[in-house]
Amino acid sequence: MKRLSLIALALLVAVLGAGIFVDASAQQQAPAKAADAKPADKPADKPAAKPADAKPADPAPAKPAAAANPFNRLMIPKADRNPPPIKDGIHDPESPGTPMLQPPLDAFGGMPKSNAGNNINWVQAIKDKTINPRYDRLNPKEEPMILDLDIVREVKGFMPDVVYPHDRHTEWLDCSNCHPDIFIPQKGQNTISMAQILMGQKCGVCHGKVAFPVSECRLCHSKKKDQPKAASVSAPAAK
Repeated sequence: MKRLSLIALALLVAVLGAGIFVDASAQQQAPAKAADAKPADKPADKPAAKPADAKPADPAPAKPAAAANPFNRLMIPKADRNPPPIKDGIHDPESPGTPMLQPPLDAFGGMPKSNAGNNINWVQAIKDKTINPRYDRLNPKEEPMILDLDIVREVKGFMPDVVYPHDRHTEWLDCSNCHPDIFIPQKGQNTISMAQILMGQKCGVCHGKVAFPVSECRLCHSKKKDQPKAASVSAPAAK
């Protein structure tokens, strides 16, 4: 019996040892097969999606066309004339001093009226002493040198000739305001046309900006053309 027990124990140890060996061998073969295994084919990379065709950028909004010429700013509807300084297009609306200026409608209350420009007859206002322009900026007692001289310019066509009165201009302007930059003070040296005036040149430097506009034709074209005299016909001598 004792001998059989020893044989059975030996068989049991042999069986258990073979199982352990088989298990270890399997574990060694597993990683080897894993190493030999070909990597699975990666899914083909999808072609990168093409960005949608970019739409061309919208063109920048066009800036409003500036007035070709600030001239004729006085040729506007009557209701739009004499706006406050902050809206007149002359003063800087961003300046803190602009709102402090007196609105024209307040200043013009007692002025003589006119149908032209800003509706003020400035020549009459000087004559009436309603205004007393300072001739010299630094010296309030300086007296203007008034030149009593009318320049007559003959014009072609049916329009009356132009009369330029120096007196009403020199009452508050110095000669250097016009001569020689705008007008050469010599007869025959100045070419003046309505096209130039409408473009803000010559007379248009002031008229239409700070003086009456060219809509008031007769204020300048004020001299009738000399009419040719009719030829006198003598009566035939009595026989």
